[in-house]
Amino acid sequence: MLKVLAAAALATTLMTSLASAAEKKVNLAYVEWSDAVVATNLLAETLKKEGYAVTLTPLPAAAMWQAVATGEADAMVAAWLPATHAAYYAKLKDKVDLVGPNVSGAKIGWAVPTYVDLTSVEDLKTKGAEVGKKVIGIDPGAGLMQASEKAIKDYGLTNINLVDGSDATMTAALKDAIDRKQPIVVTTWTPHWMFGRWDLKYLADPKGSFGGEETVNTVARKGLDKDMPEVYKVLKNFKLSLDDEQKMMLQNEEKGANPAANAKAWVAANPDKVAAWTK
Repeated sequence: MLKVLAAAALATTLMTSLASAAEKKVNLAYVEWSDAVVATNLLAETLKKEGYAVTLTPLPAAAMWQAVATGEADAMVAAWLPATHAAYYAKLKDKVDLVGPNVSGAKIGWAVPTYVDLTSVEDLKTKGAEVGKKVIGIDPGAGLMQASEKAIKDYGLTNINLVDGSDATMTAALKDAIDRKQPIVVTTWTPHWMFGRWDLKYLADPKGSFGGEETVNTVARKGLDKDMPEVYKVLKNFKLSLDDEQKMMLQNEEKGANPAANAKAWVAANPDKVAAWTK
C-alpha cells in the first residue's frame, strides 16, 4: 500500500513539474522586418530573464497573425494598425487579443534618396522613367505592399511596376543605387535603420494612400492573460521609443551583428526601462 501511495505521489509530482515546465515556455511569432527583429528579441530576452524558455518563429505577415489566432504562437509585437494590417485584424479580431501599442509614431510610404528629383508619389506619373518605371518592394504579403498597390491605383501609375522582394533585397537595391548615385524609389516604413544610414526623404502622399501615423502593436492569443498572467503583464507593459528601436536596428545591420546578442546587451544596459516592462 505504501508503495502504491509513493508511486501516486511521484506521478503527481512529475505531472506538476511537467505542467510547470510547460507554463514557462513562450512562443513568439514575428516577421523578419528589421524593426520586428529588434522588438521581438528584446521581448524574448526580457522573458528569459524572468525564467521563461522562449522560442522565436519567423513567418510571413499573414501566417504570423494566423499563428497567434490559432494559438500556435503565444504573441507577436509586429501588428501595424490602424491601416497597414487592417485586413488581417478585421479577419481575426475575434480570435486574438489586441494588447496595445508598443511603438508610436510609425508610418509607411515610399522613399527616395534626397538627391532624387521627386517630391510626391504623383510625380511618378510623368517621371517614372527616371527610376526605371519601378518601385522596389518587400514581401508580397506585407500590408505595405497592399498599400503600395492602392497608391498605384489611386495615382493612376499605370507606368509603374511594384517589384516583390524582402526587407533585405529592398535595402540591398537601395544601397547599390546610392553607391552609384542612381535614382530609386523604395517601399519603406518608420522605424527603419535605413534612415540612420542614408539621407532619404518620404514622397508626399496627398491622396492618403498610405494612411497617417500608425502604432506597432502587441497581439496575444486568446486566454494568455488567464493561463500566463505574468507573461501577459510584460506584454502589456512592453514599450519602445522610435529612437531606441532605430539605433538597435542600425546595430543589427553591422557586419557580423547578432540581433539576440545585441538585445541581451541592451537589456543589461537599460535596467530601468526593462524594470518598467516587468513591474
